[in-house]
Amino acid sequence: MRHYVTYGLLLALRGLSRLLYRVELSWLGSPPADRWENHRLVVFLHHTSLYEPVFLAGTPISFIRRIAFHGVLPAAEKTIRRPIVGWFFKMIAAHVISISRARDNTWFQVLSKIDPESMVILTPEGRMMRRNGLDSSGRPMTVRSGIADVLEAIGEGRMLIGYSGGLHHVQAPGERIPHLFQTVKMNLELVDIADYVRTILQGRTPDEFRRAVCEDLERRREANCPIDGPKPWPTNGSTASGPSGSSIEG
Repeated sequence: MRHYVTYGLLLALRGLSRLLYRVELSWLGSPPADRWENHRLVVFLHHTSLYEPVFLAGTPISFIRRIAFHGVLPAAEKTIRRPIVGWFFKMIAAHVISISRARDNTWFQVLSKIDPESMVILTPEGRMMRRNGLDSSGRPMTVRSGIADVLEAIGEGRMLIGYSGGLHHVQAPGERIPHLFQTVKMNLELVDIADYVRTILQGRTPDEFRRAVCEDLERRREANCPIDGPKPWPTNGSTASGPSGSSIEG
């Protein structure tokens, strides 16, 4: 029953977003005709707002159904604890798992939910970018290494990477009321997971593999996000190591 409630909620959100926003999705490269099928991992880069579900307006209904019945979504404890927002995010996928900032039992609960039908949805930076291009603690928006665990756990299939153009013009962290009738942009890229892991691994140790995945995704983010003008994320050459970078954070 819960899956159908989630499905209905996502369909309603998709419809409302289509009324209130113009969503422009562009594919990188030459994606196949079945570009919206067989995703095992959905990676969302350039996390700037909790209003990012508006991008669902540009997705087909089959993708919405897959989230509702097979989606695995880690969400930060601080987001889940919010009175209204927390309820919404608890219902936005088949399995929503509250995780901490440590590599503890909450993170292993996420990995334990991955089965052959799962589609894992991650925001691997793990926290939202503020208007100054940094997170709430003034740190650069690096990718956290928890995504490497997920790639190894899944092993094969498609990874869909969504490069957001940013939503500060819709709702920046700290703002209560969103700005309506805006245009939001995202570039999309399909990556074969088995090929990706094999290419990145190449004799590296587990720690080296985790760092290499983070560094690769940061490079892809800087190259592929549809942002006009200077890139807003300062970088200090370091990559955070905690697994909680794969959560939605408020």
